[in-house]
Amino acid sequence: MPSATLDTVSGTLFYFSPPKDGSEPYNRVNADPTSTIPLANWTPEKYTVQIENVRGKEDSFLLDGAGFQYYKHPARHTSFTDEDEIKAEYYPESAELIKQLTGASRVVLFDHTIRRRISGQADITGKRQPVKEVHVDQTTLSAIERVHLHLPPSEAPELLERRFQIINLWRPISHPAFDLPLTLCDYRTVDKENDLVPVARISPQRRGQTYRVKYNPEHRWKYLKGMTPEELVLIKCFDSAEDSGVSIFTPHTAFVDPSAPDDTLPRESIEIRALVFHD
Repeated sequence: MPSATLDTVSGTLFYFSPPKDGSEPYNRVNADPTSTIPLANWTPEKYTVQIENVRGKEDSFLLDGAGFQYYKHPARHTSFTDEDEIKAEYYPESAELIKQLTGASRVVLFDHTIRRRISGQADITGKRQPVKEVHVDQTTLSAIERVHLHLPPSEAPELLERRFQIINLWRPISHPAFDLPLTLCDYRTVDKENDLVPVARISPQRRGQTYRVKYNPEHRWKYLKGMTPEELVLIKCFDSAEDSGVSIFTPHTAFVDPSAPDDTLPRESIEIRALVFHD
């Protein structure tokens, strides 16, 4: 583990450890609260790592290199309280912004999550909490399934022949995100053959897949301390590019920043997820 510097903090991250019985790992979401089936069959492992605050050197991290990229671009929609208004107002401006920033020919937004932290609160419908486990939102299999799920059968096969990505646009809302900020792992420090584990994501609606991540001391973690609602980060969750020099995904997680102000407000954020197609 790298030693601490003036630009880093020590953070506790939760990595993957396999089910002790050797079974396929899973997470259940939006599950029946009366069910006796466990929400997960694996237990996160806790590691202390150094996390670098990159404020002032944000330009060193690019989407196709590190797998994430910071920008300053205030949103026109700022209330984030009404689902229909978010879809009518924030979706179009976000799609256009992703298109501009990535040079994509087409952007299809397929969902979003608002997180407003409640101390001691687990996820319940409509009250999603920051994720405190190292993860990647999509596997290769689930990324391809997303294209088939959200695009017409007449278009999906042709679109899959081109380069496509899944990119999240994440930003704080209401106030700066000192509380439980988002940290991202530089893709160039990930062993993509050995660090990732597909984990079933089971909901009442469908069965999907995400990656959980095994601890690797080579990982280098970054965050932008005190991100404001005027700032955003693009997070690459999948890229079909075959160029070995291009990032494919970005492990990320929320973490407790020990240097956060004592009077910091609970984190509020929105992440919007996009299928991004290139000609």
